[in-house]
Amino acid sequence: MQRNKLHEHIISSAGDLFYSQGYNSTGVNEIINKCDIAKATLYSHFKSKEDICVAYLNQRHSAFMDRLKSYVEDRNESRSQLLAIFDLLRDMYLEENFQGCWGLKTLGELSPDQTMILNVIQQQKKELLLFLGEIVGDTISNLSKAETEKISGGLYLLYESAVTESHLFKNDWPIFMAKSIAPALYQDVELK
Repeated sequence: MQRNKLHEHIISSAGDLFYSQGYNSTGVNEIINKCDIAKATLYSHFKSKEDICVAYLNQRHSAFMDRLKSYVEDRNESRSQLLAIFDLLRDMYLEENFQGCWGLKTLGELSPDQTMILNVIQQQKKELLLFLGEIVGDTISNLSKAETEKISGGLYLLYESAVTESHLFKNDWPIFMAKSIAPALYQDVELK
C-alpha cells in the first residue's frame, strides 16, 4: 500500500474504533491489529495515539464541512439554506452506526491535560459557527453583526443539541424539533 493510502487507512481504521467504542477504550495494539500493520509502521506515520486522534478529528470535520457546504449550495431558497444543516444531520442520523458528534464524543473522554485534542475540537466548532454566520449573512438582508451572531449562534446550539439528543434517544425527533424551532430565530428579518 502506498504511504499516503496507508496513512489514510490508519486514520480511518482508528477513527472507526474511536467513534464506535471511544477514544480511551481503543488501544494502540487494537489499531495495529485492525490496520493489519506492524507497530513500527504505525509509529512511522504517527508519534502517538493522540496524534492519530487529531488526524481522525480533522478528517471527520473536513468531510463534514464539505458535505454541509454541498447541502447549502444545493438549495436555492434562503430558508432552505438556513435549514440545510438539519437536513444533513437527518441524513447522518439515518446512516449506519450514528453515535452523535465525533468531536463531543471525544471531548467527553479527555483529561484536563489533553489540551491538544481539546484545542482541535474547539477550533472545529468555531469553524462551524463561523460558517453558519456566513450562511446567515448570505441569506438575510440588512443584519448587524450582533444579529448575525445571535441567529447563527442559535442555529449552532439547536444543531448541537439535536445531534446529542438524537444519539441519546436513538430517535430523530430532536432533529425535526430543532429544524421546526430554527425559523423562530429569523422570523422578524427579511430573507434575500
